[in-house]
Amino acid sequence: MTAAASREVVVTGLGATTPLGGDVPTTWSAALAGESGARTMENDWSEKYGIPVTFAATIKVKPDEVLPRPEIKRMDPSAQYAMIAAREAWQDAGAPEVDGERLGAVVSSGIGGIWTTLDGWDTLQERGARRVLPMTVPMLMPNSPAAYVSLELGAQAGAHALVSACASGAEAIGYGMDMIRNGRADVVVCGGTEATIHPMPIAAFAASRTLSLRNDDPAGASRPYDVDRDGFVIGEGAAVVVLESAEHAAARGARVYAQLAGVGLSADAYHITSPDPEGKGQVSAMRRALADAGATGPDVVHINAHATSTKVGDLTETRSIRALLGSDADHVQLSATKSMTGHLLGGAGALETLFAVKAVHERLAPPTINVANPDPELQVPLVRDQPSALPDGDIVALNNSFGFGGHNVALAVTNV
Repeated sequence: MTAAASREVVVTGLGATTPLGGDVPTTWSAALAGESGARTMENDWSEKYGIPVTFAATIKVKPDEVLPRPEIKRMDPSAQYAMIAAREAWQDAGAPEVDGERLGAVVSSGIGGIWTTLDGWDTLQERGARRVLPMTVPMLMPNSPAAYVSLELGAQAGAHALVSACASGAEAIGYGMDMIRNGRADVVVCGGTEATIHPMPIAAFAASRTLSLRNDDPAGASRPYDVDRDGFVIGEGAAVVVLESAEHAAARGARVYAQLAGVGLSADAYHITSPDPEGKGQVSAMRRALADAGATGPDVVHINAHATSTKVGDLTETRSIRALLGSDADHVQLSATKSMTGHLLGGAGALETLFAVKAVHERLAPPTINVANPDPELQVPLVRDQPSALPDGDIVALNNSFGFGGHNVALAVTNV
């Protein structure tokens, strides 16, 4: 164990708003039940703009059902989602008393305030400069969610927003972990958020041929590892966790879900959107996470995969897992929860880390749905349709998050 890893980091609070539910209990129960959050969108974007996709994994509970109107008006949806999740996580942790200078906030987004950016541009074009809202820049900046969480909680140890595409949420949690380990903070509120279900991003993803086109079956569209998968389902939402040093949590008698024991980071340096087909960067990130946690292959019993439901990405990841673990991969229970939530982009890694924490805490791996015909090249046992029990004793779960640009993040979660 390195000097930087001398302080153990535990998870004491969880919060989320997702396509499956407006909080963690409803989201988790829907995931265990194998429900899909993908649904036909109630808009005319397809007819108006010629967008070939008519569905998405839209947020289950709208922010205006939760937040007061003044907050709605001054925040982009990405910040709204983050605040909902952060408040739940903070209360779930028992609203710990902590000196603001020992409290941090790390909340990331892969794209940032895209609704505010594009609405502001439309206003400028259609109504002129005088009509552009004075709060436009604070609303569109990608650090806005982190800033609002910091303001809400008085977090003065640092407010950060790492941007690494679809790995952003996981990297934020890893950074929060490092803040505690290196002594900058005792408590860090961290996670990821995204609000990109807007016609422009959907049109752009569709143009790149990465979105599923199953307009007649939204709930069955995200099908990681199925031979008939045809792309990912775009989603939205946020997930936030409260991390604490083990000492701080113990001193206040906090309920602890799990230990965040290791983080591994790497970059493919291969292609702006495609993963390295040999998966070297993915293997490196997972290996570093396990080494950081002081764990080895036989310890790993569960992996929440990045698994977006694309032809190339899914199998690259399972080959990487097999390359890392060898025969130990045979006892790993693999879950691909994007089959239910869709792909939350910058929020995905945070939500899937939350799922890994819940899986370890409850010793229950969530299912992967929509896999009617498993790809024969799938190299790791897949949890399908029903949740699966995890073994007793000391266990390790990994969460993998990979992003455009070749970003790779792996987080190791252990029981306490």
